[in-house]
Amino acid sequence: MTTGVPFAGNGQVHGLLVGLGVAAALLFYALEKRRRGMSDPRLWALAGFAISFGAIGARLLTWNFVRQPSLEEWWIDGDRSILAGLVGAWLGVHLGKRLLGYRESTGDLFAPAVALSMAIGRIGCLLTELPGTPTGGDWGIVLTPEQAAMFGAQAGVGLHPSFVYEIAFHAVAFLLLWRFRDRLARAGDLFILYVSAYALFRFAVEFVRGNSILWLGLSGPQWFLVAMLPLLMLRVWKVFAALRRAPAGQAA
Repeated sequence: MTTGVPFAGNGQVHGLLVGLGVAAALLFYALEKRRRGMSDPRLWALAGFAISFGAIGARLLTWNFVRQPSLEEWWIDGDRSILAGLVGAWLGVHLGKRLLGYRESTGDLFAPAVALSMAIGRIGCLLTELPGTPTGGDWGIVLTPEQAAMFGAQAGVGLHPSFVYEIAFHAVAFLLLWRFRDRLARAGDLFILYVSAYALFRFAVEFVRGNSILWLGLSGPQWFLVAMLPLLMLRVWKVFAALRRAPAGQAA
């Protein structure tokens, strides 16, 4: 067993790891942009749209209607939603493209960068947040009584290290996205596959995350994914249909 959450509730540690994740993503974005010979300066503006709208989106769906904090408390110390942040970033890029008149696909640039950022940023969650639900066995992360009281969880029992599962997922996704970034038939399909895979993974891991149940045994994030998965699966079907139609050896 692993004892405790080293920096429980420490927003500075969490923010530092998220910031490192964003910095790593921007570095990869720059290197990949150079590798692809994409020198249009508007691409940096689009990255800015993604980061800013992602930050806003991560907050918008986490307002505490019971406690109703001030706007400053909500923005600095409030909860964040990764799923809402991804949607916000996606909308930000599309808005940026319209405003800047940029028409090329950028999904293949963003997909590995986002996976890398998520793998690093989730370390901050692992070190500061509730790990997950009880494992029912003699393994997991064990909270101290003080940490359990902070999170409203059980002390002295092993809890699923759900963020370790997420870190592993995004790390493997990053390696696969890097490996196959030139193998798909259409530009932008790499991002569709990554987001769809994460949606399926996140739906499954929610069962051990410890988030509040909203309805019928599912959490809020799971109901959001239930609504989104049919659209994502349609897009994935189109990705593989395009691969079947593409000539052998064709790169994206």
